[in-house]
Amino acid sequence: QVQLFESGGGSVQPGESLRLSCRTSGIVFRLYTMGWYRQAPGKQRELVANISKDDIQNYADFVKGRFTISRDINANTVNLQMDKLKSEDTAVYYCNARVSSLDFWGEGILVTVSS
Repeated sequence: QVQLFESGGGSVQPGESLRLSCRTSGIVFRLYTMGWYRQAPGKQRELVANISKDDIQNYADFVKGRFTISRDINANTVNLQMDKLKSEDTAVYYCNARVSSLDFWGEGILVTVSS
C-alpha cells in the first residue's frame, strides 16, 4: 500500500550535480517528515537531510551548503538537489517517510561520483 519511488540517481564526476526525487503513494504526504539517507559500502546508513511537515530542513554536516531538500506537496514528492558532489558522496540513497512510530523506506538508488 505504501510505496516510495526513487529516481534520479546515476554516475557523475566530482563537482557535478544530481537531483534525486522520491514520489510517495499511500501516505498522507503532508503529515510526514520526509528524508534522504545514504549507505556506503561497509558503512552504516546515515541521515543526509530531512524536511518536516512544516518545511523545516535539517542537513548532515557533510552536505551543508551543497545539498538542498525540498518537497512538492502537489506531487507528493520530496527532492534532493545535490551540487558539488564529491567521491565520498558515493552511496545508495534511500528515501524515508516518517511520522511518529511509522517509518517507510524506498528501495534505494545508487549515486556514484568518480573521475
